[in-house]
Amino acid sequence: MNARANLARFAVIASAVALLTASTVPPLHADDEMLEIRSRLISHFRVGSDQTRFGDFEFVGGLELSSSSPALGGMSAIRLSDGRDSFLGVMDTGYWYAGRFERDAQGALSGVTGFSMSPILDASGVTSNEKWKFDAEGLALRGDEALISFERLSRVDIFPAKAPGNSRPIASLPVVIPLKEIRQNRGLETITVAPDASPLAGAVIAITEKSLNDSGDIFAAILTGPSKGVFFVKRHAPYDITDGDFLPNGDLLLLERRFSIAEGIGMRIRRIDASRLGPGNLVDGPVLLEADFGDQIDNMEGLDVTTDEDGQIFVTLVSDDNHSILQRNLILEFRYIGDAK
Repeated sequence: MNARANLARFAVIASAVALLTASTVPPLHADDEMLEIRSRLISHFRVGSDQTRFGDFEFVGGLELSSSSPALGGMSAIRLSDGRDSFLGVMDTGYWYAGRFERDAQGALSGVTGFSMSPILDASGVTSNEKWKFDAEGLALRGDEALISFERLSRVDIFPAKAPGNSRPIASLPVVIPLKEIRQNRGLETITVAPDASPLAGAVIAITEKSLNDSGDIFAAILTGPSKGVFFVKRHAPYDITDGDFLPNGDLLLLERRFSIAEGIGMRIRRIDASRLGPGNLVDGPVLLEADFGDQIDNMEGLDVTTDEDGQIFVTLVSDDNHSILQRNLILEFRYIGDAK
């Protein structure tokens, strides 16, 4: 069974992140928490405009999430189930989160139910309030495994996808990038698994946020498979990488973010040719979507690519509000139509 099918089973939970089905429900941890989520619909991506087409994307809809619980926030990665009706993610505060989407008759997001959180455990089965130890930034699903990339205490830990919230990691992957090259708080940000159509089929790819070589390009690596090794992503300042996932054809979409006091926040999505991914290579690609505070964005951190039963490709984005009253928890969804033009 593939990873997204596991997630679909996983997401029938009604009482904790770790639940899959009634027959596989482990005891709840004392720290497991169900959150009551309020959802505000985002019907237009561009503020004050009914425009739906943005480059190679068509805006489908979105949600702004809020809760009376201070635990909501810091969402740094998200992965949807095969049916696109449930999700699993990680927070940079050291938590798993999961839940189900409600959708309207047209398939647009209309709400979130069953939202739950559970602490990420280390190899000793414990968690910590020290953020640097559990700064989870990326999430990938590989078969029966859930892989998390951690930014500050740089590592890639592997958890059982069946019940990650109540499990310690079962293994770790070598980071491949020399640790001396990984910058503090600019480390492993993206982790994803190449699809069958990719020349790197099945390989795990990790990309740092802003760990730069002498040429100013971003350290990245293929962590597994015969092509294992370091490569680089061309950096176009002031953007830094926050997440990525593969299109079905094997090309890679990268989510990038910029911020400055003068210009505020911005985000963009860049496409990388699959044939260029390999050890020693410097990769770059066209920008498919760019947005700023004239659009419904915030600190966009997570990106997931899914397809529906008709083969339509969707891109789902999630924001990290940094637990600030000045920021928002957003989930945005686009239909990718670039390959259908």
